[in-house]
Amino acid sequence: MRLARLDRVKPNRVPLFCPRSTTDVAATNPALNWSDLDRKAVDTTRVLAMDAVEKAGNGHPGTAMSLAPAAYLLFNKVMRHDPTDPEWAGRDRFVLSCGHSSLTLYVQLFLNGYSLSLDDLKSLRQWDSLTPGHPEYGHTPGVEVTTGPLGQGIGNAVGMAMAARRERGLLDPDAAAGESPFDHYVYSIASDGDIEEGVSHESSAIAAVQKLGNLVVVYDDNEISIEDDTRIAKCEDVGARYEAYGWHVQTVAWRGEGEYAEDVEALWNAVQAAKAVTDKPSFIVLKTIIGWPAPKKQNTGKIHGSALGAAEITATKEVLGFADEPFAIDDEVVKHAQQVVERGRAARAEWQKSFDAWATANPERKALFDRLATRTLPDGWTAALPEFPADAKGLATRAASGKVLEALAPVLPELWGGSADLAESNNTTMKGEPSFIPSEYATKEFPGHEYGRTMHFGIREHGMGSILNGIAVHGGTRPYGGTFLVFSDYMRGSVRLSALMKLPVVFVWTHDSIGLGEDGPTHQPIETLTALRAIVGLDVVRPADANETAYAWRGALEHTDRPTALALSRQNLPTVDRSKYASAEGTLKGGYILSEASTGTPKVILIASGSEVQYALTAQERLEAEGTPTRVVSMPCQEWFFQQDTAYQQQVLPNGVKARVTVEAGIRMSWDRILGDAGEAVSIEHYGASAPASVLFEQFGFTADNVVAKAHASLAKVGEITGHKTGN
Repeated sequence: MRLARLDRVKPNRVPLFCPRSTTDVAATNPALNWSDLDRKAVDTTRVLAMDAVEKAGNGHPGTAMSLAPAAYLLFNKVMRHDPTDPEWAGRDRFVLSCGHSSLTLYVQLFLNGYSLSLDDLKSLRQWDSLTPGHPEYGHTPGVEVTTGPLGQGIGNAVGMAMAARRERGLLDPDAAAGESPFDHYVYSIASDGDIEEGVSHESSAIAAVQKLGNLVVVYDDNEISIEDDTRIAKCEDVGARYEAYGWHVQTVAWRGEGEYAEDVEALWNAVQAAKAVTDKPSFIVLKTIIGWPAPKKQNTGKIHGSALGAAEITATKEVLGFADEPFAIDDEVVKHAQQVVERGRAARAEWQKSFDAWATANPERKALFDRLATRTLPDGWTAALPEFPADAKGLATRAASGKVLEALAPVLPELWGGSADLAESNNTTMKGEPSFIPSEYATKEFPGHEYGRTMHFGIREHGMGSILNGIAVHGGTRPYGGTFLVFSDYMRGSVRLSALMKLPVVFVWTHDSIGLGEDGPTHQPIETLTALRAIVGLDVVRPADANETAYAWRGALEHTDRPTALALSRQNLPTVDRSKYASAEGTLKGGYILSEASTGTPKVILIASGSEVQYALTAQERLEAEGTPTRVVSMPCQEWFFQQDTAYQQQVLPNGVKARVTVEAGIRMSWDRILGDAGEAVSIEHYGASAPASVLFEQFGFTADNVVAKAHASLAKVGEITGHKTGN
C-alpha cells in the first residue's frame, strides 16, 4: 500500500535552500570538485529556463529548474564529450527522453560551450531558431536524438547502448573492458511520462536481457504531471519495477522527510556506482520537487507546462539571489562552466592516441570504421544480390527477402537485425549468424554471444521501433526489424520519428494483405499501406516478386537519409519471366513499365503492386486479345516513383491516357493521385475474412476478370468503348 506522501513540500511555502555546503563537497569528494561557481551555474540554469519560457509565452520550465543540478552534473562533471566536436566518435551519448523539458538540454549546451548562444535561448520555440519546442536531431548541435513523444527516448538510449556493443564487436572485440576506443556510456534523463508510456516498458525489458552495463538512466521522480499529482493515475513503485526487469537500481532522495536538499554528491556517487556495474543497465530514482525553488508554483502541475509569470519569477530570483532582470548571467560563471571545453579537448586528444594505436594495429578494421562512419556501401556489393529464375510457382517475397539477407551477410557486416518474435515468419534471420545476446541467455534454437548479429525483441513491436532508431542514430551500423504488416500500427510512433529524423532503418513487414488467409481480419492489413504512405519521409515498398524484392533491399540500403518499409507476402508469388518482361531494376524508380502495350501507345494502363501484379499481367493478355492496347505498370513504391523527374513520370503514366486501373489488396485512398477522375480501382474497402488466400482473392474481386471489367469501366468513362460490362 502506498503511504500518503508527507515528504511533499506545500506549494505555498518557501522551503529552506540547504544543499550541502560547497566547501564540504569539495573537501570530501575531490573527484567531484563541486564549487560555489558550480552551484551558481546550476542556479543560472534555473533562471534561464524561467526567462526563456516567459519570453516565449509557453513551454515547460518546472522540470528544467528541478533537474538543473542533475543535468549540469552530467554535462560538466560526468560525461566524456567535447563541445567543439559534437560528432566525436568516442563521446558519451546523452538522451533527454522527457523532450518537453528541452531547456534541460539547451541551457547545458549553452553553459558547456556548444555552439548555442544566449540569443538562441531567447529564441526558444520561435521560427528558424536552434531551440525548437522539443529537441530535434540534425537541427541543433549536441542534440543526439529527436525526443518529445514520451518513452521514445528511453528506447533510443537502449538502441544506442546496443549499437555501441555491436560496433565494438565489429571493430575491437578483444580489448579489455573499458580499454577500447569504442567503449562509451549512454546517459538518459527520463520523466514520469516516459516510464508510464508502454514503449519504455518494452525497451527497458530488452535492456535488462541484454545486460547493457553501458546504459545509465536518471528517472526524475517528481510525482507531478500536467494533471498535477501523479497519484491520480499511477501507484506503482517504479524502482521495484526496474529491479524486477533486472536493472541495477539506486535511489537518491533530495525530497525526504526533512527539508529539501539537492545532494549533488549523492547523485555523483550513484552515477559512479552505476558505471561500476558492468553487467546490468542502471536506473537512478532521483526524487525531486518540480519547479524548485519557485515559492508558490513549485510542486504543482501549473509549473510543468506553463510560464511562471513575472511575479513568481521575481520571487524565485530573490530566493536564488539573482537580479530581477531577464537573462542575467555572470560571465565568471559561464567561463567556469565552459572549462569543460578544455577538459573535453584533452579527453578527445587522449582518446585519439588510443584510436590511432588501434588503427595502426588493425588497418582492415580501420577501413571498415571509415566506411561505416560515412554509411558508405562497399564497392561491388550489389553483385551479392541474388537473381531469381522465372518460376510460375514462385516464391513468397518474405522468403525472397530472407535469401537476400543471407546473401548480403558476408559483404555488409554493418547490416543486422531481427524480429518481434516472428523470425521464422518474417525470414529475418541470416543463416548461420549468431544471436546478439549475452551467452547465458542463448538458446538451442538461437546460439549467440554479446557481439552477435541476430536481434530478438520479443513481442515488443513499439520497443523494437524505438531501439532501431537508437541504433541508427548512434551511427555505424544499419538495423532492420520485422513483424507482420498489420502490427506496424503498434510501432507507428517510432516509425514516424524514424522518418522525422531521416534515419536509414529498414522495417521488414510481412503478411502484407488478405493473402495471409485463415488468420482473418484481425491480422489482414486493409488500410495499413495507405496509412503508412501518409507518413512523410517513409518509403513503402511492396515488391511483386522475388527479383523486385532484391532490388527493394538495394534501394533501401542505398538510401541513407530515410527509412524504408518492405511490405512482403506470406503466399508464394510467381517469379516474373524477365526475358519476356522488363527488368526488375525498374523497382529502383518506384514504378516502371513492366509490360508494354502491343502498339507502344496504350489506351488503358493497369497499375499494380505486390501480389496483384500477376492479375494485371493476365488481364493485359485478355484486353490485348480483344483489341485494346494495354500497358502494365508495376508500382512497388509510390514514394520512389514521385521522386523521379517529371519526364520519367510522364513516360510511365502519360497524362493523355486517362483510362487507368489500380490493383492492390488494400483501400484505394493512396492511389487516387494516380487514378485521376476516370480511373477505377480494384481494392478492398472493408475488413477481410478467415479463409484460404485463394478463396479470399476470388471472393473480394482480386482476379483478372475483375481487372478487365474495371478497365472496361474506365475506358467507358473516357468514351473509348460503349456497351461493355463495367464491373461496378
